[in-house]
Amino acid sequence: MRAWFGPASAATVGIAWLLAHGVAHAEEPVELDTGQITDRVDALGDRRDEVQDALDQLFSDHQLQLFVVYVDSFSGQPSQDWADETARINGLGLNDALLTVATGDRQYAYSVDEEYPLTDAQLAEVATEAIEPPLREDDWAGAAIGAAEGYASALDGGGIPWIPVAVIGGVGVVGAYAFLRARRGRERGAGPSAGADPARLTTDELDKRASSLLVETDDAIKTSEQEVGFATAQFGEAAAAPFAAVLEEARGELTASFRLRQRLDDAEPEDDATRRSMLAEIISRCEAANAKLDDQAEDFDRLRDLERNAPQVLAEVEQRAEQARARVVAAQGTLQTLGGRFTESALAAVTSNGGEATERLTFAAESIAAAKQRIEAGETAGAAVSVLAAEEAVDQAGQLLDAVDRLAAALEQASAGLQNAVQETTQDLAEAKALLAAGDQHAGDLAGLVAAAEQALTSVQQEMAAGRFDPIASIRRIEEADGGLDQALAGVRDRQQRAQRARATLEQAVLAARSEISATHDFITTRRGAVGGEARTRLAEAQRQLDQAMHLAESDPESALARAQQADALAEQAGQLARADVGAYSTPGGGGMFGGGGGLGGAILGGILIDSMLGGGRRGGFGGGFGGGGGFGRAPGSFGGGGTRGRRGGGGRF
Repeated sequence: MRAWFGPASAATVGIAWLLAHGVAHAEEPVELDTGQITDRVDALGDRRDEVQDALDQLFSDHQLQLFVVYVDSFSGQPSQDWADETARINGLGLNDALLTVATGDRQYAYSVDEEYPLTDAQLAEVATEAIEPPLREDDWAGAAIGAAEGYASALDGGGIPWIPVAVIGGVGVVGAYAFLRARRGRERGAGPSAGADPARLTTDELDKRASSLLVETDDAIKTSEQEVGFATAQFGEAAAAPFAAVLEEARGELTASFRLRQRLDDAEPEDDATRRSMLAEIISRCEAANAKLDDQAEDFDRLRDLERNAPQVLAEVEQRAEQARARVVAAQGTLQTLGGRFTESALAAVTSNGGEATERLTFAAESIAAAKQRIEAGETAGAAVSVLAAEEAVDQAGQLLDAVDRLAAALEQASAGLQNAVQETTQDLAEAKALLAAGDQHAGDLAGLVAAAEQALTSVQQEMAAGRFDPIASIRRIEEADGGLDQALAGVRDRQQRAQRARATLEQAVLAARSEISATHDFITTRRGAVGGEARTRLAEAQRQLDQAMHLAESDPESALARAQQADALAEQAGQLARADVGAYSTPGGGGMFGGGGGLGGAILGGILIDSMLGGGRRGGFGGGFGGGGGFGRAPGSFGGGGTRGRRGGGGRF
């Protein structure tokens, strides 16, 4: 269940602070008080409301939350470290900035997410011109107001200055960024910061936090899967095995979390205590999954060592990009052929894949060119980031093209399976009609079921004869109609007959479910920058139901059939939800892809790392990251969890 629009705010509860003999004690990095102001030394006095008004105006205009903290001392720690650690323990994300002031030490620091769209130069200018002068005059409130107004001015001054318009093709990608930033707001809602104690949050805040973490953790695992694949190809299975094992552990935590979310979303309501317990478990499991990845992130970075290996990896990426480009033409031809045989609904998951693969490859080409320039200039860190971006873009292009081939094969298989489904339903109709003719006591309302099955059968046969149809949807309709007949005939069939009939039907149900799950998984994975938590939850539950169906296939085919049908229904819901998310993203006003140049629009939609254009210095590697409801603002190809996301800032004495 997604959380909708609402102002994001810190909901952590402040810890007690001590004053002894009138002297403020040194402070370790702190939990923030409720709201955006934490004042441990009464620095603001009667100007607190004035500061709050400035913070509110900044959020209203730019959706940037500026948190301000006043303490006596940073406890001997470097001011920047103190600020970054405070941001970390309070879970500050992409749209959260922090200003910390130690009035006794006469030091200050500011901290922002390393991928927030203000450059280091802009941040330094705000500090020099708007924060430090008031601090030197002990105008503590003026420093906070100056920071809020300075950040607003920087954001107003050049639109989004960190991506040249000539590169991105104008407002389309700026709109995409705004959309994704707003979508993060929906996922996070007015709820808590990431570090908040679940016991101190309202149920609504817990729900928002759990929903956000599910998306973030799913993205982290999807990205880490890609990185493990790259490492396996480069260094072999043995070298990548420890990371694959950790990834599997993290995936287990996420799977359990999705299961809990599905139970919360189903028709049976839980009491508040049970709901809170389940939400807290989702949060705990997602945090555990990220921690498992974080623990291995540095080791993974050492394995890949892209700063040293960038030229070698870049050559491999270029070769794969050429191969992918050659496949685009074939995929477009496949789509054209499929369009002549199957309806738009049958191809909905892959209709745009050829064009989107081209976008990813265009972005890869831009990143490859940037990597070469940086290698020649000796900028090894920047080169590694560009290589990672290219690597992930090429991989995603391959996934988009693979999805076309997979769906083509699934539709062929479904077309053949549909013939069997029609034959089986025809046989059941004959048996049901014979039962009606004999006036059997078990017939009940069989006449209505027979009429419905005949209508479905006739409709499907007419569509098949007309030429273009949706074989997977047709199998569903046949199964639904035939299912009623099976239930009505169960009273006159013995156990063995029922099992045989279930096994015969199960094959078609599994085919439909597997095809729908595969297509939806491909769709979400390659568009994860726009797809929210509800679609992902339904897909995870669909896969779980299908796994159960396969486990029960021999021992209990009737139960297996029910689970396979449920899996198919859930996967269909997931696909609809995912396409709706992407549709909202892609329409005017939704921030979608209005032809962004350089393939950047597709990179944002695909959740691909674009650090190289943001000027971030974050390490690449294994994982994903917190702070986003989608992919934008994540490091590309990063293996790890929330702890691998960095912050940047500045400060010093005044």
